[in-house]
Amino acid sequence: MKQAVVIDLSDEQRLELEHRVRAQTLDARSVRRARIVLLAAAGVGNHEIARQLSISRNQVITWRNRFAQDGVAAISADLPRSGRKRRIDVAEIVRVTTQEAPAGATHWSTRKLAARLGISDTSVLTAWRAHGLKPHLVKTFKVSRDPKFVEKLEDIVGLYMAPPEHALVLCCDEKSQVQALDRTQPGLPLKKGRAQTLTHDYKRHGTTTLFAALSTLDGKVISRCAQRHRHIEWLDFLRQIDRETPKDKGLHLVCDNYATHKHPTVIAWLAKHPRFHVHFTPTSASWLNMVERFFRSISTDRLERGVFRSVPELVEAIEQYIATHNQNPKPFVWTAKANDILQKVIRANARIGSRNNEALH
Repeated sequence: MKQAVVIDLSDEQRLELEHRVRAQTLDARSVRRARIVLLAAAGVGNHEIARQLSISRNQVITWRNRFAQDGVAAISADLPRSGRKRRIDVAEIVRVTTQEAPAGATHWSTRKLAARLGISDTSVLTAWRAHGLKPHLVKTFKVSRDPKFVEKLEDIVGLYMAPPEHALVLCCDEKSQVQALDRTQPGLPLKKGRAQTLTHDYKRHGTTTLFAALSTLDGKVISRCAQRHRHIEWLDFLRQIDRETPKDKGLHLVCDNYATHKHPTVIAWLAKHPRFHVHFTPTSASWLNMVERFFRSISTDRLERGVFRSVPELVEAIEQYIATHNQNPKPFVWTAKANDILQKVIRANARIGSRNNEALH
C-alpha cells in the first residue's frame, strides 16, 4: 500500500493555515483545504481526515500532494480548467427578446429565455440591463388621428411656452368616478421591516367627480366636487372660475373633447363671456393637458391608499389635499417643443403603418 505523503509545516505555514481556518471571509472550500493540511501535518491518516471532513479520500490525497509540492500557494486556487470560455451571443439575446415570443406567453422572463438559448438567466439579465430591455413592463399609448392635430398641438404648446400677456392659462378637466372605498378590515401601519398593509377587497360607498383648473402660471388649482359630470356641472365650474379669477385677465382654458365641454348651452354661455377662450386638445391626446399631471399626483398621494367611509369624507379629503397644495403651489414646467412632439408622432405613425402592412400580408 502506498504511503501518504508526509506533511512537515514551518511555523509560518502553520500560522497561515490556522488563520485560514479561523477566517470569516474565506469560502468553505479554502477553509476545508487548510483543515486537510493541518490534520495531515498532525499525522492523521487520509481515511480519518476524509471521515472527519465528510469528503472523499481522493480529495484528501489531492490537496495533501499539492501542498507537499508547492506549499500554501498550491491550495489557494483551483487549477485552470481546459476548454475555451463559452461566448454569450448578446445580439441573439436582444433579437429573440424583441422579435420573438415564448410558446404560450406574451413576453420573456430571464429563465424562459435562458432555457431557450441554453445559457444562464444571469447572462440574460446582464444583456437586458445593458440594452435597456424590460419585457415585464408595458406602457399604454394611442396615436392621435385628429386631422387638425398639428394646428391644435402648436396652439396648446404655444400657450405653455409663450403664454399671452394679461391672461391666465388654465388646464381644465374633470376626474370622474372617484370612488369612496372603505377596506373590509383595518390595515397595519408602516414600521421597520414591514410595509403598510391594506386588504385587497373593499366596500364601495359611492362616487364623486372632481373638477379642476390648474394655473400654468403658479400651479394653483381651482376645484369643486359634484355628484355628476354633465354640462350643467361643467357650466357651474366655469362660473366658479369666473368668480375666482381677476376680472381684468383673459382666460385661456385647455380642455379635452368631452361632449359636455361643447354642449350648446356651454357654447352660448362662453359667447356671453368673451374673456374665456377655449383650446381643445387633439383627439386621443389628453396628455397635452397638464391638469392630468395634477390628477396623477392626487391619486398617488391621497386617493389610492385612502380609506373613505362615505362620499362626504372623500370630498373633505380632496378639498384638504388641494388646500394644502395651494398653500405652496409649484407650476409644472412644459419643456417639450411642438416640433419634437410632432416628429415622435410621425415616427410612431410610420411604425404602426408598417406593422399593419406586415399583418395584412
